[in-house]
Amino acid sequence: MIAPYTESRKMMRALIVYESMFGNTAAVTEAVAAGLRPHVEVIMCPVAVAASKPAPQVDLLVVGAPTHAFGLSRAATRRDAADRTDAPVEIGVGVREWLDAALPLPAARFAAAFGTKIARPPWLPGSAAKGIGNRLRRLGYELVVPPADFYVDGMTGPLRTGELARATRWAAQLATTRSALPAN
Repeated sequence: MIAPYTESRKMMRALIVYESMFGNTAAVTEAVAAGLRPHVEVIMCPVAVAASKPAPQVDLLVVGAPTHAFGLSRAATRRDAADRTDAPVEIGVGVREWLDAALPLPAARFAAAFGTKIARPPWLPGSAAKGIGNRLRRLGYELVVPPADFYVDGMTGPLRTGELARATRWAAQLATTRSALPAN
């Protein structure tokens, strides 16, 4: 008897590297992971850990960070954030430095970018997500979806109502976008 044909497809793997000062970007990272998990094996990694070891082999890189002074954090803005909370804040390395130290890719791979940002005033410029997206493109990544901002009320938060659900939906869209799937 001949066994029926079954297609074996490896589960796509995603690495989410994130930076968080007040816990808002970490919460969005958890929501993004929840949106990806039905479709993708997910590894979450704070940027300080990612900077200290080689990246695992993945099909999709997702990077998130808070918006500081209209863009990605710098050592000075991380020190300022550390002064505004009793929680431990990594000030040595952020997403900006991690991406600036990365080597360009030999061939395009898939990526996505997200950030957290103050919701008010609405005209406030700047976006960590856009900065991440630009750096990822320069490294040779193909962005699967446009960079996304998730909003907080005030500098330290909390996240606006509905933003975690929106982050989960964004990630589910990301995971099911045809161009995000690796060719087998």
